Amino acid sequence: MSGGTIMDTMTSLPHQNDQNVIRHLTNLVKSPASGDDDIKKKEDSIMELGNILAQNKQTEELRKMIEQTRPFLVSLGKAKAAKLVRDLVDLCLKIDDQDGDIKVGLVKECIQWATEQNRTFLRQTLTARLVRLYNDLQRHTQALPLAADLIRELKKVDDKDVLVEVELEESKAYYNLANIGRARASLTGARTTANAIYVNPRMQSALDLQSGILHAADEKDFKTAFSYFYEAFEGYDSVDEKSAALTALKYMLLCKVMLDVPDEVSSLLSAKLALKYSGSDLEAMKAIAAAAQKRSLKDFQAAFGAFPQELQMDPVVRKHFHSLSERMLEKDLCRIIEPYSFVQIDHVAQQIGIDRSKVEKKLSQMILDQKLSGSLDQGEGMLIVFDIATPDEAYQTALDTIHAMGEVVDALYSNASKIN
Repeated sequence: MSGGTIMDTMTSLPHQNDQNVIRHLTNLVKSPASGDDDIKKKEDSIMELGNILAQNKQTEELRKMIEQTRPFLVSLGKAKAAKLVRDLVDLCLKIDDQDGDIKVGLVKECIQWATEQNRTFLRQTLTARLVRLYNDLQRHTQALPLAADLIRELKKVDDKDVLVEVELEESKAYYNLANIGRARASLTGARTTANAIYVNPRMQSALDLQSGILHAADEKDFKTAFSYFYEAFEGYDSVDEKSAALTALKYMLLCKVMLDVPDEVSSLLSAKLALKYSGSDLEAMKAIAAAAQKRSLKDFQAAFGAFPQELQMDPVVRKHFHSLSERMLEKDLCRIIEPYSFVQIDHVAQQIGIDRSKVEKKLSQMILDQKLSGSLDQGEGMLIVFDIATPDEAYQTALDTIHAMGEVVDALYSNASKIN
C-alpha cells in the first residue's frame, strides 16, 4: 500500500479508537516516501502521531517515534527537518506528570543526532530546550553551565533569537538559586538583545514576567512589579496561553496584598480580561487577601495550609512568605490592641495564639520602627498605647507666615540697597 493510500484510509477513519489511529499513523511514518506529495503527507502524519502520543502522555513511544523518523529527516532540507524535530521535542516537553529523566534523555539523544549530522542551528536550539527543561525540573545547577557555554557560542554567531531565550532561562536559574544580582544581569542581557530584534508576544510576556519577579524580590518594588505582571498577563492572554496568563494574574494579586491594598483584589478579578480565568491559584490568593482585610494571622496561616500546592510550592510566593507572615502578625497585633490604652502582653499573646516572648519582641520592634505609638512596661508586663496626637495646623501656619515675612523683609532690604 502506498503512502497516499494509507493517508486516504486515515482520513476515512472515525477516529474513535486512538490505538487504531496510532497504528495507521505508525505504518505511514515507517513507509518510504516518494515525491513531494508523499513527503508532505508523511510530515503531517508525523506531527499528528506526535500530538496523539503527547495527549496520551506516552513519552517513551514518542521517543521511539522520533528515533524512527531520523532516516526520513536526513532526506529533508535542514530548515524543514530542524522545525519538525523542534516541534516534536516541544510536544514531549509539554507532557505533565512524566519522568523527567526520560525527557532529558530524549533531548540529549536529539542533540547527539544533530551533532553527528553537523546541524549546528538545530543543536543550539535543542540545547536551549534542554536548559529550559532543567529549569522546569528544578535542576538549576545543571542548567547554568550549559546556558553559559551556549550563550558564549551564540554571541559568536550572533543568533539573537535563541540568545534571548537562553539568557532568560539563565536568569530564572540564578533567581531560583537566590543569586538575585546575577539573575538581574542575565535578564538585562536578554532585554538588551530583545530590543535589537522582533520578539514574539509569548517571549515578550516571559521577559515581562521575569522582570516583575525580580523587581518584587530584589527591590521590594511591588508597584513596578505589578506593572510588569500586568503587561505579561495581557501578552499571554492575547496568544491564548491560559496557564501562563493565570500565573501572571496570580502574581498581580500577590502585589496588591503586599502593597497593603487587599480590597482591590476582588475588583481586579472582576475586570473584563480576568473574568474568564478561575482556578485554585486565584482562590488561594483570594483567601490570602481576605485574611489581610480581616487582619487575621490565623486566617492567613489557614489559607497557607489549605492551598499547599498553590502557595507553598510556588517559588515566588514562597520567597515572600516570611514578609507576608510578618506583615500579618503586625496587622493582627494592631487589631487586638486597638481598643486599649493599657493591655497585658499575656492577654495579647493569648488572643493571637503565639508565644509571649515572640509577641513582646515583635511589639518592641514595631515601636522602634514607629509602626506603633507606645511603650513596654516589662516590670508590669504591660503595653502602654499612646494616643496619636493630631498635628496642630496653627504651628504650620505660623511657620509659613514667618517664612513669608522673611521673604518680604529680604525684598525690602534689596530694594533699599538699590536706592542708596
